[in-house]
Amino acid sequence: MATIGFTLTFWAWNLISPLSGDFKERLGLSSFQQSLLVAVPVLVGSLGRIAAGALTDKFGAKLMFPVVSALTIVPVLLLIPAKNSYGAMLAVGFLLGLGGTTFAIGIPLVNSWFPPEKRGLALGVFGMGMGGVALSGYFTPRIAEHDVNLPFWIVAGALLVYSLLAAVLITDHPARRVPTDSLAHRLGSAGRLRVTWELSALYAIGFGGIVAFGVYLPTYLKTWYEMSPTEAGTKAAGFALVTVIFRPVGGWLSDRVHPALVTAGALLLAALMAIVQAFDPPLDPLGTIALLCMAAGLGAASGSVFALVSQVTPQAVVGSVTGIVGAMGGLGGFVPPLVMGAIYSAKDSYSIGFMLLSDLALAGAVYAYGRMRTIRRES
Repeated sequence: MATIGFTLTFWAWNLISPLSGDFKERLGLSSFQQSLLVAVPVLVGSLGRIAAGALTDKFGAKLMFPVVSALTIVPVLLLIPAKNSYGAMLAVGFLLGLGGTTFAIGIPLVNSWFPPEKRGLALGVFGMGMGGVALSGYFTPRIAEHDVNLPFWIVAGALLVYSLLAAVLITDHPARRVPTDSLAHRLGSAGRLRVTWELSALYAIGFGGIVAFGVYLPTYLKTWYEMSPTEAGTKAAGFALVTVIFRPVGGWLSDRVHPALVTAGALLLAALMAIVQAFDPPLDPLGTIALLCMAAGLGAASGSVFALVSQVTPQAVVGSVTGIVGAMGGLGGFVPPLVMGAIYSAKDSYSIGFMLLSDLALAGAVYAYGRMRTIRRES
């Protein structure tokens, strides 16, 4: 149930990106304005995870999941009257960020139901819900070909059904510890843990890369390789699907070797493939291979980082730490689309953006191998 809810709310969270090319033409947007429109829900959804995680510690996922899923219906439906105004789209995109907060609700729920030696795989399976981005990239433009408003109605209906089922079927662990201190105190305690910010930095590279490519890859493929919106959305969905598949692989490997080693290897792979893509290879086959291998590395790293979170974080504050780490991951996805759009507008090239990604991924690989290996497994 957590994975299904995560998938649906992520589809809602990413509704604007697959249609951004149409919005650009309809509203006469520049590349930067288009990137901002796509990035706003990412920013809000990322920051909102901090509060969502802390509230989940307090009230439990049984309440938070159906409530947040139901509230996400509002901005989804507001996209219908807002689609002809850039200002209105930015405002609705701000509200649509709510759909991106469910990650911080599901992690503590799933984490509480599994012993430490199985959490890597379990959290990886839950993380497959980010495949909602792939579903959105593939289905949203195709549904919109029949009726421009139809994707919004379908997603809103799915969220309504899910919120009703979640209220009945989701159960918090009976031994869940309900914190008695304030929200601010819990967030402060989580923020004072050094490992919170180390994990945040690694997750900002891994998951941030996934989010950035999920929302910007259709634009990149359409602009650089001159694809149609539907074809670009399909290719981007393939990228997202690979990240989804490799996230539980990263978690599964982390149950068998130290998650830091998995993280280092995965980020190294992503760094190497980003360098290849920086040289603008032809899409068939070298560019496709580079992008898909990059997706595999980023997906595996996202799974292994949260295997680390589950091992080193006290159960009572998993939600708060998850919120902060998840927020940093989402913020890692907010900046690159803006940078890519700005660089392309200024230099008519995406190479600098890919080289920056390779530098960050390589730095993360070195840090994960050199420092994070010293963190002991939870007994």
